[in-house]
Amino acid sequence: MARAFILIVLFLLNAEWVIAQEQTIAREWIEELLEAVRSDFARPTVHARNLWHHSILMYDLWAVYEESAETYFLGKEIDGFDCPFEGIPASSDIDGDRHKAMSYAMYRLIAHRFANSPKSTKTLVSIIERMQSYGYLISNSSMDYQTGDAAALGNYIASQMILFGLQDGSNEANDYENTYYKPVNPVMSPEIPGDNGIINSNHWQPLSFQVFIDQSGNPRPGGAPDFLSPEWGVVVPFALDESDKKVLTKNGQEYIVWHDPESPPLIESGDEQAYLPQEYQWGHTLVAIWSSHLDQKDGIIWDISPGSKGNNLSYPLSFSNYDSFYNTLEGGDPSQGRPINPKTGNPYEPNLVPRGDYARVLAEFWADGPDSETPPGHWYTITNYVNDHPKLIKKFEGQGEEVDPLEWDVKIYFTLGGAVHDAAVSSWSIKGYYDYIRPISAIRYMADQGQSTNQSLANYHPNGIPLYDGFVEVVNEGDSLAGSENQHVGKIKLFAWRGPAYIDDPEVDQAGVGWILAENWWPYQRPTFITPPFAGYISGHSTFSRAAAQVLSLFTGDEYFPGGLGEFVAKKDSFLVFEEGPSVDVVLQWATYKDASDETSLSRIWGGIHPPCDDIPGRLIGEIIGTDAFNKAKEIFNTGITPVTEEEKDYLIDVFPTTVAAGELIKINLGTQKFDGMIQIIDPSGRLCDKRSFDAENGLMTLSSAGWPKGVLFLVVRSSDQTYSRKIIVK
Repeated sequence: MARAFILIVLFLLNAEWVIAQEQTIAREWIEELLEAVRSDFARPTVHARNLWHHSILMYDLWAVYEESAETYFLGKEIDGFDCPFEGIPASSDIDGDRHKAMSYAMYRLIAHRFANSPKSTKTLVSIIERMQSYGYLISNSSMDYQTGDAAALGNYIASQMILFGLQDGSNEANDYENTYYKPVNPVMSPEIPGDNGIINSNHWQPLSFQVFIDQSGNPRPGGAPDFLSPEWGVVVPFALDESDKKVLTKNGQEYIVWHDPESPPLIESGDEQAYLPQEYQWGHTLVAIWSSHLDQKDGIIWDISPGSKGNNLSYPLSFSNYDSFYNTLEGGDPSQGRPINPKTGNPYEPNLVPRGDYARVLAEFWADGPDSETPPGHWYTITNYVNDHPKLIKKFEGQGEEVDPLEWDVKIYFTLGGAVHDAAVSSWSIKGYYDYIRPISAIRYMADQGQSTNQSLANYHPNGIPLYDGFVEVVNEGDSLAGSENQHVGKIKLFAWRGPAYIDDPEVDQAGVGWILAENWWPYQRPTFITPPFAGYISGHSTFSRAAAQVLSLFTGDEYFPGGLGEFVAKKDSFLVFEEGPSVDVVLQWATYKDASDETSLSRIWGGIHPPCDDIPGRLIGEIIGTDAFNKAKEIFNTGITPVTEEEKDYLIDVFPTTVAAGELIKINLGTQKFDGMIQIIDPSGRLCDKRSFDAENGLMTLSSAGWPKGVLFLVVRSSDQTYSRKIIVK
């Protein structure tokens, strides 16, 4: 059974509830989209963008039928791209038209974006069946939305998003190929010992495979996969601001870098301020040491409940302080847990499991593969888990009236999509420019140089790996690793996860932990994947996860999972993919979204993918991105007009017509109530376009739209104590 399916099912089975409510049309299409992502190549940047663009369509097609809402893309200009919109007739079936418009839009865009997916037929069949289940004809390709045909509106906005995507900087037309990035290092074949002749140990090294199977389980021909999206900083973002941007030059090429954290620690000459060999050596050596934790037979038991794990109070801001945050030898961070669940008032129950099972489950669960939806999609899955929880009260920011389920879904997907897209744009802009080395290359490089601890030994080198008794040592004569002719004497050995060479049958075999030559060190990954094909600094997982966690906290108005507890069960001997395990059921638990995000970050160290210097900047930048995305989404949500209640109708009964040609008249029925005030015409940016004092006769007032700009405007009626608004469109 595919792990993605297991993940989703377990998320639901873990809970103490059965989902009884009917899913919204937005949720149904997000599930189709996530399944399409699982069936495509594992490209986190591409799919963060896909999730964002599809979420825009659904939000806009909800908003266009909502008198009190404002669209984001439809009828707007985004980074120089204009999406014309002339308005639609009033709908006599808003729910039905929304359902149809969203369905046609999502069908068209999914079919376009996943046409070249390795499982495109599967995706196309699924979305066609979805349309047929609704009774919709996919042959309806009309875009004449002014007739009132919701299908035509869906087709139209999808066509506009397709055009937008072809010019947004992603190079979608050429399958997102790189245009100028070139790696500086030769390709490593991991089966060959050592660093394979690395040229610059500060920079990323491509890896070659006889058969490369990406995180979504898709095989690719042999060879070295290209760096994914090193130029992604040019892609149009959502809420990233010009103040967040730098234009930096490298090798004669300009790179746009968002939220520049500046250089990671370097071990060779380069930026003198970033020449931090000790920090480089410690961080990558910590990754090797933590791989010694990946065996449940070591007898170490941890309490992984929220009473013991989570609740980090601060993060180091200098690389020199990282060693006080991470526990170099034992693993983990200084999180202190929370003894009391604030939602129940009861203590969190202990959750005791072997550390080796916990670390292995983390590495696989948060890796989102194989057959999964990449980190951005994973957080959509987590959001759906939260949305389905019976203890979740769907109030925006936890305040006001409970929100209609469809409005909740389109707004939370819109906000989350903008955040993970910006996280991809920012983190990959940093990856591309700094082009930082991965642990598999750094650990092997340092070990090939020797050791950097004892200058009296023959194998001393200042760029070597630091020694740690019991974890990183020198091979001496008589050592089992010395070789038949002592050819390995003087080399470095690691007490670490032994790698895929020790696994014949993943159903029954474990590689286990033991002494290995450092030149053969391997991340806790499948031999057909090893490490993602892009640079490490900064961690995409840390950035995505913290941005998403921030959105969930702000959107729900509560940093805690509903009921104060989120859970996922990894079943004994069935969850792990490339070796047997875990040895017991492992229940991952989190009190808050931030706790889950922090756990994601640690998982990538145990998985051998990132050193600490990749992690912390990702967490800090992700929190900024999530906050900014939420604030911008909130601004868009609040740009719309204020709905008129029954009580308010005495003051503002109607505005008609709501769509006019420039210069035409608009009538306002102010009701029978007489009061002093002002009528203003405001554009979506808040700019005042016109204003008039009340001049009503029998409650009616007539305005000319002459001189008003074309597009969506807001007619605002203000009195001394109340404000009412209506959206109008000038063609």
